[in-house]
Amino acid sequence: MPSLIVEPLNTHHFIMDRDDRKRNKNIGKNFMCRLQCMFSHSSSSERLSLEDTQQWSQSLERLLESKYGLATFRNFLKSEYSDENIEFWLTCEDYKKIKSSFRMSSRAKKIYEQFVKAESPKEINIDYHTREQIKRNVKTPTMHCFDDAQKIVYGLMERDSYPRFLRSDIYRILLENLAADATKG
Repeated sequence: MPSLIVEPLNTHHFIMDRDDRKRNKNIGKNFMCRLQCMFSHSSSSERLSLEDTQQWSQSLERLLESKYGLATFRNFLKSEYSDENIEFWLTCEDYKKIKSSFRMSSRAKKIYEQFVKAESPKEINIDYHTREQIKRNVKTPTMHCFDDAQKIVYGLMERDSYPRFLRSDIYRILLENLAADATKG
C-alpha cells in the first residue's frame, strides 16, 4: 500500500519540478528582457553578456561597476525590502560630485534626514558614534562628510547582501538563461 502513495507523490513532485523549472526559465527571460529594455539605447557591444554576468561574482565592486549588475542588484535588494544601503551608497556617490556649497549643504541635510537620522524612512545600520559624527558634519558639510558611513554600508553589503545575491534565484536564473542563449548561438 505505501508504494501506491509514494509513486503518485514522486510523479507529482516531478511535474512540480518541471513546472518550477519552466516558470524560473520564464522569470529569468522576463528579467533579462526588462534589463535590456531599461538600457535599450545601448549598442550591441554593451548588451548583457554571460561573461560580464559571471564577472559580477568576482567582487561587489565589479558588480556595481556594471550598469546591468547594479540594476540587477538593486532589484534583488528591493525584492528583499533591503535596498536602503545601496540607495545610500549611490546617493553618497552622487553627493561627492556636487560643486556648489549651497547645493551640498541642502543635499547633506536631505541625506541625513532620509538615511542617517535615527528612525529615518530609510535608516541605514551604522553605529551611534558614526551617526553623531555625521550629525556634526552636516552642519558644515564637505564632500567627505558621509565617507565613514559609506564605508560601513559598503562593508555590510559586501559581507551580507552581496553573498545572498550571488546565491539568489535571480542571479542563478539569469546565468542559466544567458548560458542557454550562448549555446544557441
